[in-house]
Amino acid sequence: MAFESRQLIRFLVMLGGLFWVCLHSVSVAEENEQENSGQVASTAWQRKATEYARIMSRVTWTPVADGMPMRGGHFEKGREYTGVPYSSVKHVGRYIGFDIFLKTFLAAVENPESVLYTENLYGEVKNAECYYGKVCSSYTSYALQCGIWYVSRLHGPGYREGITLVEPQSAQAARVGDIIFTPPSRKGGGSHIEIVTHVTRDTAEGVTHVRVEESRPKTTLNTNRAAAAFDSHISARNRELYRITDLDAWRGENRAESFLFPNYSQDSATPVINRTLLLDRGDWVPYHVDQPVKFNVMDRDRQGVKSLVIKRGNTVVEEIHRPGRTIIERSYSVCGDYTAHCVMNDGSDSQACEFSVGDLDFNLASDEITSGKPWEIEFSSDNLIIIIVYFRSRTNSYGQHMVYVSAEERRTGKVAIPSDLLQDKGRTEVWLIGENNYGRLKKRKEFVVK
Repeated sequence: MAFESRQLIRFLVMLGGLFWVCLHSVSVAEENEQENSGQVASTAWQRKATEYARIMSRVTWTPVADGMPMRGGHFEKGREYTGVPYSSVKHVGRYIGFDIFLKTFLAAVENPESVLYTENLYGEVKNAECYYGKVCSSYTSYALQCGIWYVSRLHGPGYREGITLVEPQSAQAARVGDIIFTPPSRKGGGSHIEIVTHVTRDTAEGVTHVRVEESRPKTTLNTNRAAAAFDSHISARNRELYRITDLDAWRGENRAESFLFPNYSQDSATPVINRTLLLDRGDWVPYHVDQPVKFNVMDRDRQGVKSLVIKRGNTVVEEIHRPGRTIIERSYSVCGDYTAHCVMNDGSDSQACEFSVGDLDFNLASDEITSGKPWEIEFSSDNLIIIIVYFRSRTNSYGQHMVYVSAEERRTGKVAIPSDLLQDKGRTEVWLIGENNYGRLKKRKEFVVK
């Protein structure tokens, strides 16, 4: 009996010890999770920043054809890639997440005749190759819940409120949601921005690793650096580690929740890609009025296609009998939301492709604008909500400004431009940006500030 009692006591002691270890581990894990998600400052947006960054950095896709361009070559047919392509398509083509859904890109990947394989933007726009993509600034702006991207050099103090330099500049001070800015090099290289998405802590050693994610050629990069390596990284090339202390102050009016895009719920969902029919720009996508729309009747499962039916709303626009497996091109002068589907040989309907047709235009008071005087832009749109007027100086790369269009301005068709907005003389580009449920379209013009 004495032996059995001693065994029972030992067992209870061991069980108590295990319970304490488990409880301590849970406590440390919860503490680390709070630290890693930035909840030391009792905010939750840092966790969202990690979640949203990883929508774009963890997505996988496989080209179905050759010819999809990237810097220095092409993406390989049949090879799986992780993260969205790097391509500066703010001028031509569209940024994934801001101008189109992620699922639009994924649908285009599955269409061997899509713009991803048939068009190359190299030479048309600096740092652009692939028709859809992201760059470092649109990647971090998406993660940080902006309605439109801030270029990397405009992320930090001096250009944004609610952000400060982290002290000390080391792994031990890093938190999730911090951003790392690399200024332009003396040799003329561009600036760069990265975001911290995880911080690993040990109760004895402190921070042991810092995970940094970014958009750079050829897709996204996910690097988990040991503390010393992280310190070396931020001390090189005059990099600076910044912390956003007030997200709303940092974003200003540029809040994702004020617009239809980014649409994080749509981007995070797994789409069902049409196997019968896809558009040249994918699926779930906007087109300009009179812009060609190319329907690829693929019939991948070889069920046989009886007809292709194109509708605007509930109205049948066209029905094409026995199209075969082919490309059919049409353009539409009437704005609206459209669908296209195939009627199969057995009488069933295929999954429908969805797209919209929209129009937007604007007039400048003159080709020359006098700095220091208020002025207006008159605009019109059809099947698009005008949301932003974006200005970009051709003489000063830091001279980028946005005017957010109010509901009243949309009603009157005029947007007021403040007299002190444009300080840089010379050639300036202005974009009118509109959006609907399928994405964004823009129109650009140039003028001179004198």
